[in-house]
Amino acid sequence: MGKQVDSDLRHAAVVVLGELGRSQDYRDRADAGHGLAGFAEMQQALGPLLELVLDPGDTLVTRRTVEALLRRKDRDGLTIVASALAVANPNHSDWIHTAIVDVFSIFSDDRGNAIRLCEEMSRETDDRVALGARQLHEILAEIDPVLRPA
Repeated sequence: MGKQVDSDLRHAAVVVLGELGRSQDYRDRADAGHGLAGFAEMQQALGPLLELVLDPGDTLVTRRTVEALLRRKDRDGLTIVASALAVANPNHSDWIHTAIVDVFSIFSDDRGNAIRLCEEMSRETDDRVALGARQLHEILAEIDPVLRPA
């Protein structure tokens, strides 16, 4: 029973954050993107997250959402960013690029793991994800992380 309650609560959180993501206030949308990133593995969060990454009203929403997705350092977060990157306009692409550099320029292990995931994702059957994964891989390959294993 506890697992069903948790699932129901997670679904409810995604619904509420999705509603917040449609706010007129860019700060609400940025907060929604940051919060929804924690639920990136849920199918219900995919649409709202993609909309927030490509927010037409304010690039702060794009940057906060992308950073939160990337800080997950997992395939779910990277897949959403790659999918958005594949169709992003130049302005959104710049802010997505900035977030990628901010998140992956510190630890070489994190960058290396992200590169490996992008290589896997570039072979996806979803053309949009595959294209975005290749673009994401190119950006990651240009980063020279500050900290490397001893």
